[in-house]
Amino acid sequence: MADDEGNISARILNAVKNIPRGYVASYGHIAALAGSPRAARVVGWTLGALPPETDIPWHRVVNKDGYITIENLSYPKEEQARMLEAEGVLVQRREGLLQIDRNQFGWKGRGEAGLEKK
Repeated sequence: MADDEGNISARILNAVKNIPRGYVASYGHIAALAGSPRAARVVGWTLGALPPETDIPWHRVVNKDGYITIENLSYPKEEQARMLEAEGVLVQRREGLLQIDRNQFGWKGRGEAGLEKK
């Protein structure tokens, strides 16, 4: 499915808006919800470019293993962890890595039509 970058970015942001408070989703899951399952890196680039005052909950997106791996240009990884913890998400800290248990906090949503939580 070929799309221009603006279209995919809008779909990515719409998918991220649907992640409920207290849950996380992977870059790949958001890409799939946006209709481009192989665009996980585009999800990272799109979220990394958001302005500091955004209302998009970018902090709820982690890698497929639950690690915080990318930083919004305005916030360090530790700030993303703090934002998640403020929503009740447990962040484990080990050897400088920040990880969320996706079995416990992973969102299996399908978009606006139904917030299917795990």
